[in-house]
Amino acid sequence: MLNYLWGFMIIIGIVFGILNGKISEVSAASINSSKEAVTLCITMLGIMSMWTGIMRIAKTSGIIDRLIKLSRPVIKILFPDIPRDHIVNEYITTNMIANILGLGWAATPMGLKAMEELRKLNSNKDIASVDMCTFLIINISSLQLIPVNIIAYRSQYGSVNPTEILTAAIIATCFSTIIGMIFSLVARKIVLSKSK
Repeated sequence: MLNYLWGFMIIIGIVFGILNGKISEVSAASINSSKEAVTLCITMLGIMSMWTGIMRIAKTSGIIDRLIKLSRPVIKILFPDIPRDHIVNEYITTNMIANILGLGWAATPMGLKAMEELRKLNSNKDIASVDMCTFLIINISSLQLIPVNIIAYRSQYGSVNPTEILTAAIIATCFSTIIGMIFSLVARKIVLSKSK
């Protein structure tokens, strides 16, 4: 679906450029953007490799396991229907830790595994379960202490102080996570009351 959406936007952009007589500017922008995209990918590759390596060290050293144990009360409140020792708890927690550290790309594989396991636990395979929706909401609203991607983008594009946004990012993501958690808990109660 996204391929169609991106393709549609590219075609509309080209048609709009032709109709306004600015096709040469569209061509120049596409070449410059391609160069910028490659440079940005190289920058992000280095940053993501470093943080993925740190996550691997944290996993090997047992830090992730300790964080999983510490986060069990929160996971139990948000996902009360998931069995205590199910592997999905590890996937959810690892995903949340990576998101808190601002590692959206490193969080994605664990998020996909968590959704896969949540789907196995879902009795109705055609409709997303409450736990699946809760996980998605928490994942999207995710608290970020270090917004690595944004800092990398700001650095790439010449910001004098790329980390200047830390305070604003922490405040904004704290609010979005708290609201996401409240919404998830209220929605769970509404769904459960309707199903009775």
